[in-house]
Amino acid sequence: MSEYDQELDARGLNCPLPILRAKKALNDLSAGQVLRILATDPGSVKDFEAFAQQTGNELLESGENEGEFHFLLRKSG
Repeated sequence: MSEYDQELDARGLNCPLPILRAKKALNDLSAGQVLRILATDPGSVKDFEAFAQQTGNELLESGENEGEFHFLLRKSG
């Protein structure tokens, strides 16, 4: 398990809510800190890849376990 500074539980939420909640959570973090996101929306995989590219935040890890997805995003800056 990787280290992270904050966790966001977006399970049960559909696009675009996981991204919007992650964006809000990242605003509260300092540059270099890591946000872990838990989601159940299969579309969130592509969403978080695109989000990372568009915002410059680094997608450190993404994975899936029994229909549950997790992502680690490092805040840019």
